[in-house]
Amino acid sequence: MKRKDRIYEFVSEKTTGSTVTELSEGAAVTTEEVANALDLIRSNVSKELNQLVRENKLTKISGRPVRYCRLVEENQAGVKEVVTSPLAEGKRRIHSGLEKREISEQTIHPINEISDVFEHMIGNSSSMHNQIEQAKAAILYPPRGLNTLVIGPTGSGKTYFANAMFEFAKQQQLIKKTDELITFNCADYSHNPELLMSHLFGYVKGAFTGANEDKDGLIQEADNGMLFLDEVHRLPPEGQEMIFYFMDHGTYSKLGETSKIHHANVRLVCATTEDPESSLLKTFVRRIPITIQLPAFNKRSAKERIELLKALLSIEANRTHKQITLTEDVVQSLLGSVTYGNVGQLKSNIQLVCARGFLNNIENKGEIMISVDDLPPNIKDGLVHLAANRRDSGEISKLLEPYMTIQPDSDTHVLTNRNDSYELPYNLYEIIGDKATLLRQQGLDQDHINHFIKTDINLHLKTFSPDEDDMRAEAKLAEIVDQNIIDFTKEIQTKIEKELNYRFRDNFLYAMSLHISSFIKRIQSGKPMRTMSKDLVAMVEDYPNEMKVAQEIKTQLENRYNVPIPESESYYLAILLVSLKIAPTSGKVGIVVAAHGSSTATSMVQVVSQLLSDNSVQSFDMPLDMEPQTAYKEIVDCVKRADEGNGVLLLVDMGSLSTFGNKITDETHIPVKVIDMVTTAMVLEAARKASFIDTDLAAIYSELREFHGYSRINVSTEQKEKHVDLSEKPVPGTTQPKAIVAICSTGEGTAKKIKNILDQLLVENLIDDIKVIPISLVGMDHHLKKIQAKYQVIATTGITHPNIQVPFMPLQKVLQGGGEAFINKVVERDSIQSIEDHQDVKLTKELCWQYLDEFYTFINPHKITDVLWQYIDQLQSDTQKKFNESFKINLIMHIAGAIERTVTKGEISAPKAELEKLSKSEWYPAVEAVNESHLRRIRIDLPVEEVYYIVKLLETWQTKEENPDQPVSGNATLARK
Repeated sequence: MKRKDRIYEFVSEKTTGSTVTELSEGAAVTTEEVANALDLIRSNVSKELNQLVRENKLTKISGRPVRYCRLVEENQAGVKEVVTSPLAEGKRRIHSGLEKREISEQTIHPINEISDVFEHMIGNSSSMHNQIEQAKAAILYPPRGLNTLVIGPTGSGKTYFANAMFEFAKQQQLIKKTDELITFNCADYSHNPELLMSHLFGYVKGAFTGANEDKDGLIQEADNGMLFLDEVHRLPPEGQEMIFYFMDHGTYSKLGETSKIHHANVRLVCATTEDPESSLLKTFVRRIPITIQLPAFNKRSAKERIELLKALLSIEANRTHKQITLTEDVVQSLLGSVTYGNVGQLKSNIQLVCARGFLNNIENKGEIMISVDDLPPNIKDGLVHLAANRRDSGEISKLLEPYMTIQPDSDTHVLTNRNDSYELPYNLYEIIGDKATLLRQQGLDQDHINHFIKTDINLHLKTFSPDEDDMRAEAKLAEIVDQNIIDFTKEIQTKIEKELNYRFRDNFLYAMSLHISSFIKRIQSGKPMRTMSKDLVAMVEDYPNEMKVAQEIKTQLENRYNVPIPESESYYLAILLVSLKIAPTSGKVGIVVAAHGSSTATSMVQVVSQLLSDNSVQSFDMPLDMEPQTAYKEIVDCVKRADEGNGVLLLVDMGSLSTFGNKITDETHIPVKVIDMVTTAMVLEAARKASFIDTDLAAIYSELREFHGYSRINVSTEQKEKHVDLSEKPVPGTTQPKAIVAICSTGEGTAKKIKNILDQLLVENLIDDIKVIPISLVGMDHHLKKIQAKYQVIATTGITHPNIQVPFMPLQKVLQGGGEAFINKVVERDSIQSIEDHQDVKLTKELCWQYLDEFYTFINPHKITDVLWQYIDQLQSDTQKKFNESFKINLIMHIAGAIERTVTKGEISAPKAELEKLSKSEWYPAVEAVNESHLRRIRIDLPVEEVYYIVKLLETWQTKEENPDQPVSGNATLARK
């Protein structure tokens, strides 16, 4: 049953048995009651109810709140004349109206009038309920209301909430309907207290140069009304004192006067993003009895976030007079794109997306259709951000349909937000339309028109959106460094600048935070500290002031973290301070990041560029099908660009890239050091160290080999002993590095997920001499021989046992949290050669969902579990085979990986000769049949390479089932006759 039909059926059943009088007296239902009863989003219910009224299926009763009931005919007793829609009123909706008999006609509110502005505020019965009750109490408290402080992060809706309070006061006839909310942003004049005070309180002639006449201030303008002071924490102390004197007495003096002779009756609403206890005078805060805390966007429920999105989209639909349709991915991208600016950021992003959508659909008179391909990269990344929070992503997905459609000219009750810094002061869509017409007249084709206007769109929105680059960068920094360290760095910066009498570069916060985090972690994990070279000591002698400050920082850190910090760190801190004052122009160690994939290296370098303002780091993205020789030439060019005469550090992920160092040095005569298994944190640390004046390539290389991230780890004595014992028990007769091999069908999906789990466990156990290597089942024997030639394989894990004499853990045990035990067995050099649990754990849908939720980012476990379950059942039925529970897990996880690669356009390769023989496999028809039945019907068409690996996995299982004692070979012929 469709949503509209469910709503119609519910309202009809609820109100059919009631008389007209009973309906008039409250038996009809509200939008909120329908939404709660049917578990639907309120805005969707409101839209459908109004549509049913337009279709003459339901009757709408005006009042507080608006109610709906079964259709009541105009001539029924007790029915007020049905409100019609004459042509003179344009396209206003036709509503049926009921009136209480005892209410006079003069008291009836117009149907389109908002009787209580807070009634239509999103979250009014949940996250905003207490805040609304506080606001109403503040407005209604006799005789003049209570002064109010609204607290909330940037973009959370403080200005909107203040406007709502003002409208409520007008509705209650406490303020004249003709009055306007007087707004003043204290940040505008925070650096000029005299000018700030003159705007607020006014001035007299001669108060300052240019004061040629008396002038009233905003307080006088707000007399008998409301004054909204935004960013009140930017008021200087003397300004706060004048405001709280005015709060106490209702009198004030203008700038240039000595006596307080002016009176005003003003309701004050203040707003701040800061903690009032630390940013405002205590005497000021004490005089504000009502403090209202607004929630951040991502702290609101999934239902509320979607309602906010729809409300903001309805504004754009009304401006364009077009229906706006978004795919589910676009909705999720927009919701996930809110990383720092709350509802304000969402509004800016919606404006950008709708403006681009309007341009792309400019020939379509009735609809703007927006798909994920239309989104700019920063908003498209929102899909990844949302997917990272599994709980949020799951809750939002449950509430979404494949398409969201917003109708124009809908009754959304969205309050006009005066002085909204996220609101453009003009209709951008008219500008786009006019400019497109002009360019078309000049003979430009649509592609060139789109290019020109998209640039304009970005410029317009950047001009009128708050500049939040610093906040975004700090939010990214907080993902890798303790907030405590960031706060400490911010505390000391002003003091240091004052003491040294100079300012630091913009990247001080990031560089200092990363530096402190790095050596605090090194101390806490028991790693040896760096020694001081004679050159370092000699250099610091030239900077005695910086050395003194560095020693003060050292002392503060020792007290804050209760750890002894060696004197050598004072020298490094001093050099860092000097480096942040004077940017080195030459002689730095160059850095090149090279990694497989379409954007892996570029993404890491972008983070460094944003956090450290360092644009010198070079990146190279190597497609999976690129020949090593081609990659080598490209990387040589990157090394030449990065070299400043002090060598180059080459940070790579794996494979052939890690072998290029010596060859590049021989060819270019540039010293190159290579470190593999690169991470974003490692690139940050390399760039930070390279910015030091005295560092050389060998020193950076040596220290990065010991680097394991910025997160602080408090290491227990037992862990330290375990780590020492491990290093004291080398394997006799070998100096090869140690490796754990993870096996899956492709070497790209499940195996890499296992690798991530084990890598994390190795770091947590302070084990840095074991490498986890993912490989494919195809050619497994060959891969293992190559690995064993270079590494000592000490354990294996994955979808099949490779039958080499080392411990093995099957995939399902790793998924069930057995990775910790596996690592312990490996570390203890246990003689047990297999860590298999022969009890075949029963696979349930709940367990399947749990595994998918933990392992995969882009697929939705709620929606795909049933599909995969039916896929396995049909495969067993069609082939008359019975899979054991362990293999079901392997197969489901592999197919899920194939689906994720397909939807994210991830590439995978397979031997051409094997693909040609694929159709001869007895498993091929069965796999194609289930792909057609279950995947293609949800628009997922697996490429032939993915089908090949599914078939290969099934063949390997069959071989093992038919010959349980025979070793499984990864080189078996694909076709089985």
